[in-house]
Amino acid sequence: MSITITGFETFDLRFPTSQHLDGSDAMNPDPDYSAAYVQLRTDSKDLSGFGMTFTIGRGNELCVQAIRALSTLLVGMNVDQLMAEPVRLYRRLTGDSQLRWVGPEKGVIHLAAAAVINAVWDLWARSKNVPVWKLICELPPEQIVASIDFRYLTDALTPAQALELLHRFSGTRRARIEELESVGYPSYTTSAGWLGYSDEALRSKCDDLKRRGWSDFKIKVGRDLDDDIRRCRVLRQEMGADAHMMIDANQVWDVPQAIEWIRRLAEFRPWFVEEPTSPDDILGHRAIASAIAPIRVATGEMCHNRVMFKQFMQSGAMQVCQLDSCRLGGVNEVLAVMLLAARFQIPVCPHAGGVGLCEYVQHLSIVDYVCVSATMEDRVAEYSDHLHEHVCDPVVMRNGRYIPPTAPGYSVKFTDAAISEFLFEPR
Repeated sequence: MSITITGFETFDLRFPTSQHLDGSDAMNPDPDYSAAYVQLRTDSKDLSGFGMTFTIGRGNELCVQAIRALSTLLVGMNVDQLMAEPVRLYRRLTGDSQLRWVGPEKGVIHLAAAAVINAVWDLWARSKNVPVWKLICELPPEQIVASIDFRYLTDALTPAQALELLHRFSGTRRARIEELESVGYPSYTTSAGWLGYSDEALRSKCDDLKRRGWSDFKIKVGRDLDDDIRRCRVLRQEMGADAHMMIDANQVWDVPQAIEWIRRLAEFRPWFVEEPTSPDDILGHRAIASAIAPIRVATGEMCHNRVMFKQFMQSGAMQVCQLDSCRLGGVNEVLAVMLLAARFQIPVCPHAGGVGLCEYVQHLSIVDYVCVSATMEDRVAEYSDHLHEHVCDPVVMRNGRYIPPTAPGYSVKFTDAAISEFLFEPR
């Protein structure tokens, strides 16, 4: 079936999560989780592609405008021809000679590229009536490699090396898919640990989540050290001695401050500390990692492209790779970062603390396990326990694990009711 993109619609969706301090952290005390959302229309009746990028409120309209600028570049293009060599999609949207001046491959324009590129992958999967994870897991290694822009990467990862990594486990993909369909992919949750929650709320939410199957929890820190010590003590008591605790500073510390603060929290045995300083400070992360070992440094939620990830990994500044499905330039760049992580033997634990991100991330962790890493050791995908009711195909969790989605596409099509209720209208 030949499919041509004929047009698009964009939507500025904002959810009032600030009302109950859901998503609150030391850097962002009152976020309104938001989606800059696009629907790609085609010449095939009832077949569209859906994509989004994530923000936390004001500025979402800038991403919507950038999505419109990029979507225009795809109108009139044949999807099968475009995806015969999938890197063409990435280069088409990140390499426009005029739009590159407002990037390249970073900031608002790259967030928009994620939404549009992911919408094409969603459309391609829907046209084949399979979920995105299954589409990718059925691609031969050569076509996965053909999805990646290796420009600026070949000092760390060449196409030949990527192909070798993918061929290692290509013959056993089916067994891992069957395992995932049976038991799911492990997750940890942040939903008890938002910074604005009281100790009582922390205990109550932790108890509820434990009853539903979660054992590993992340807590937000960085506003007040005495509060952090008290709250981490509460969480460790609720979790028990053996579960993984993660702490997340959301970039608020300078390097010396981060080292001192983390050392004070070390008694609670955090498995990793997330974003301990500026997300752009590679050498700062390396200094922190050296000073706080064996506690790991996790980062990548705000790492804006594969080149930054390469440098974090090369320098030893990152021990846990927290790639984000909307910060990177869609599926294509995510695949590049996954293979970089495999090359440097760094576990991938994707960020998913926002609307639509869990729906995206389940596909990515499945691809990492089935096609790239073939292990769940030291690997957990983040899970946030809210806003799933607003998408047509929400995540299915069982005993704290992601169950592979079965519906076609990339799982981020919003319901008509959500669009009607949460469409932002500027005053």
